[in-house]
Amino acid sequence: MKGKKAAQQKIYTILTVILACNFFPFLLSSGFAEPLISDTSSDGGVFWLWKLLGRLHPLAVHLPVTLLCLAALLEVVTLRRYNSKLRPGINLLVVLGAIGAVISAVLGWMLAGQEDYGGDTLAIHRWTGVATAVLGVVAVLFLYAVEKKSRQSLVKVYRSVLIFSAIGVTAAGHYGASLTHGEVYLASVIPWSADYEGEPDMSSNINLASLKSGGELDHEQQVALNVQVRTIFAHSCYKCHSSDKIKGELRLDSKEMVFKGGESGPIFVAGDPANSEIVRRINLPRSHKESMPGKGKALSKEEIELITFWIEQGAPWPDSAKTIFRVAEMKPRMPALPPATNGLRNPVDLWVNNYFKENKITWPKVVDDRTYLRRIFLDITGLLPTPEELTAFSQDTRPDKRAIWVRQLLDQDDAYAMHWLTFWNDALRNDYTGTGYITNGRYNISNWLYTSLEENKPYNQFVKELLNPTEESQGFIKGIQWRGVVNSSQSIEMQAAQNVSQVLLGLNLKCASCHDSFISDWKLADAYAFANIFADSTLEINRCDVPTGEMADTRILWEELGDIDEAASVKEKLKQLADNLVKPEDGRLYRTLVNRIWAQLMGRGIVAPVDAMDNVPWSQDLLDWLASDFVANGYDMKELIYLIATSKAYQLPSVGVEDINDVNAQNFKFTGMLRRRMTAEQFADAVSSTIYQVYPDTALRYNPYEEITDYKENIPFVRASLVENDVFLTALGRPNRENVITGRDTQANLLQALELTNGEKLNEVLRRGAENLVTNVRENDAIIRRVYRKALGREPGREELAVARQALGASPDTAAVQDFLWAVVLLPEFQLIY
Repeated sequence: MKGKKAAQQKIYTILTVILACNFFPFLLSSGFAEPLISDTSSDGGVFWLWKLLGRLHPLAVHLPVTLLCLAALLEVVTLRRYNSKLRPGINLLVVLGAIGAVISAVLGWMLAGQEDYGGDTLAIHRWTGVATAVLGVVAVLFLYAVEKKSRQSLVKVYRSVLIFSAIGVTAAGHYGASLTHGEVYLASVIPWSADYEGEPDMSSNINLASLKSGGELDHEQQVALNVQVRTIFAHSCYKCHSSDKIKGELRLDSKEMVFKGGESGPIFVAGDPANSEIVRRINLPRSHKESMPGKGKALSKEEIELITFWIEQGAPWPDSAKTIFRVAEMKPRMPALPPATNGLRNPVDLWVNNYFKENKITWPKVVDDRTYLRRIFLDITGLLPTPEELTAFSQDTRPDKRAIWVRQLLDQDDAYAMHWLTFWNDALRNDYTGTGYITNGRYNISNWLYTSLEENKPYNQFVKELLNPTEESQGFIKGIQWRGVVNSSQSIEMQAAQNVSQVLLGLNLKCASCHDSFISDWKLADAYAFANIFADSTLEINRCDVPTGEMADTRILWEELGDIDEAASVKEKLKQLADNLVKPEDGRLYRTLVNRIWAQLMGRGIVAPVDAMDNVPWSQDLLDWLASDFVANGYDMKELIYLIATSKAYQLPSVGVEDINDVNAQNFKFTGMLRRRMTAEQFADAVSSTIYQVYPDTALRYNPYEEITDYKENIPFVRASLVENDVFLTALGRPNRENVITGRDTQANLLQALELTNGEKLNEVLRRGAENLVTNVRENDAIIRRVYRKALGREPGREELAVARQALGASPDTAAVQDFLWAVVLLPEFQLIY
């Protein structure tokens, strides 16, 4: 009994040490905090070597973080088998991690006395580092007892200490990052975090050096400088100092409020930055409690210089100073077409030719017939051309055969509708199964949408029926009636405002539906006024889900489009909205649509991203002309596709990008369509048409015909756009349509690779296709040539034929043919649209 009691006391003592090492740093933080501003005047007495070693701390600290966390993870993985094959490696990780923790703690202690760090954050970081080093050493001692002295009873204790060490080193790392990058360093990049700061374009468009050397600023320079300073305020300060949150009674979102200052008085003395409070605060160390901005990233050196120079110049704020955010022109514009030149006749090419001349880009040679035919088939109908169609196209000698074939494809109403159904289902949140459908909290619009596409309904009428819906088309503005408690920005009315503005107007209103936007001039009151159109009673404005007591008015986002009678019924308000938005004067509606269609065909919009229509287009003239021509030609989406698909610009070789972030960059240069993967639906349909039907007749969730037999007369297999989402389609990129999706990721990922290599559905389809080929074709070369012609639209090369023959063997069996089919569908030539 005494031995048992002693063992219990030992365990309690160990747990006390662990808890003390993990939580004592927080108790010490106040008493042992360093001065907020270090005395750098005494720095000269520090031996240079100690400075050097101290500055090695950021380099050395990553070693124990990695080693201890990895060791703890492996201990969890091998929880039931202490003596696993990984044991020697785990032991080495623990020892090296503990040594690294001790070294890092010593170097960190040296560094803290040299740099401008201080406050509670430094104290917590310092003492959690020390605690981690202590726990690491304790873990090594217990490990030694287990391994060398066979004290197996201490395994649990050793593992507990090691896990707490990993927790400690993670906490120490977090507080270290807070010291150098700010307390919300991690939270600022998480979209759903309150501290999320997005990715605004903070590049300055003025040359500060030239302003400093140019004497007194003229009016235009004052406006430019003011806009840059306000941009910094918007992206770095509005979180705490705007109408949404007025910390310290200071607002920085208007001229009057900026000059008024906060509870401590004015924040600057015009012409005297040295005695300006804001200059002092933005230059303080990040750990200082008065440092500004208090949340998010610290201001860059250039931003600090801009604010300082602005104050030095007397803080100019001309009354004519414009908005800090670009706002695209609402009115339509029909620029005069450039004259035909160099054999170019298509209006798209005339504008692209102007763009190429301005950017010194030479017209590349257009793609060959096989590439072009495959491209228009996939873009217009979502299907691959058959070998017979490829042969007919190559033998067509008409000089305008490409335009003729585009027209023929657009005339295939069913194939066109089944393909473009995918695009509009994504955008309009329409699906066949999912949240809300069973409980009548969501309405399906599949039949209305398919019929609208099949009959090529004019876009203005299409939009009218979405906004002032019939029973068939009401699903878009009705949104999803979420079950349980939801925040105010997810009410049905606010969903409608967000979705209409995003899909139809290329405007992200989600930020402004919770608080005044940080990324545009749209205010919370604007979002609620727009949402009020969809409400049967006046909405109370909620700021960050907190009622304000203020009732919203009722208006369209752009009041120049017309008025809405707030006393009218919802039905009447929706009719007024629909009539006002589809006016030819609403250039934004039609620019948004032509930009989306261009992006679908070219891989990137004229404006990017497609939901940010206030961004600068790479050709304003092309965008404006396309939108105006679209209206002039009866709002015809097929004619718009025809115009783009028959242009030389569309026929240029596809372009690849090394970094996906370059696609939406504002310095993007158009040189041709962006190479992209097939969509999930295109890939499934390509496999169905070349190898074996992916989806059986029973998988149909929307049947555009009354009978399945009628369906087979029009399309020989079940199109993937008509089936519900599954694991296969999800892996290939089909999204959950509970949110608006206006563009899919075209980059390959690990989930897709796993599904294509090990997925049950594709494996079964390939097996059945292989069985058919072995049974009906039999001969090796015939199988190879047939697959190449149907899947890739060409004959196999000599080397390809030799490799395929070797893979199939003298007498092909199902397994060998299945492997051959798998190799073909994984080829980039099959999966990519070139």
